[in-house]
Amino acid sequence: MERHEYQVLDYGLVRLVDFMGGDTAVVQSARVSFGKGATNDERDKKLIFFLLANGHETPFEHSVFKFHIKCPIFVARQWFRHRIASYNEISGRYTEMKEELYLPEQMRRQKAKNYKYQLMHGELNDELREKILEHYNASFAIYHELLEQGVAKEHARIVLPLSLYTQFYWTINTRSMMNFLKLRMEEHAQYEIRQFANVIDQIFEDKMPLSHEAFMKYVVSGEKWGEQ
Repeated sequence: MERHEYQVLDYGLVRLVDFMGGDTAVVQSARVSFGKGATNDERDKKLIFFLLANGHETPFEHSVFKFHIKCPIFVARQWFRHRIASYNEISGRYTEMKEELYLPEQMRRQKAKNYKYQLMHGELNDELREKILEHYNASFAIYHELLEQGVAKEHARIVLPLSLYTQFYWTINTRSMMNFLKLRMEEHAQYEIRQFANVIDQIFEDKMPLSHEAFMKYVVSGEKWGEQ
């Protein structure tokens, strides 16, 4: 049975809400120029591979995914840079935000070049995580105090940190989703958004196995058409 809901990080979520199209829709839209459709045989696979290998990507716009995403705000702000998609996000103006904040298991030590990091261990890591947790508790204490004193939600929320979890619906065609995956699964992407991208990639593989295979071969691995 296909799995379409995954927990990510500590409170995060990726859930496939709806899906339209699939590999067949890609083939149909590509062959319409010749008045033909899917054959459901090896020719369909070869066509999908040819399309991605040679940069003919518009047929992939005819398959669409709709996700429910729950992630830290700092991850969402990176996510929303991918603009060829539709987003609707929970509003802190109208909703009292839950005390759900991302706390890394291990802090990362800054490196000067290439976004390469070393993980912190031992007492220092534990001490820094405890300081972050204290800050979270203090922020939410002020947030609740402001609400109790009658401050509007849209003002009270300004004290909350970027690690707060937000939720949004994300509807995206496969062509744009492949661009998201190519950039956000790459080793230089921030660790946290990579975890979400890896889950979305699993769902992509489940729903569109031929397109996913071609994507990994020609887009991610960079093979050229005709290479074995």
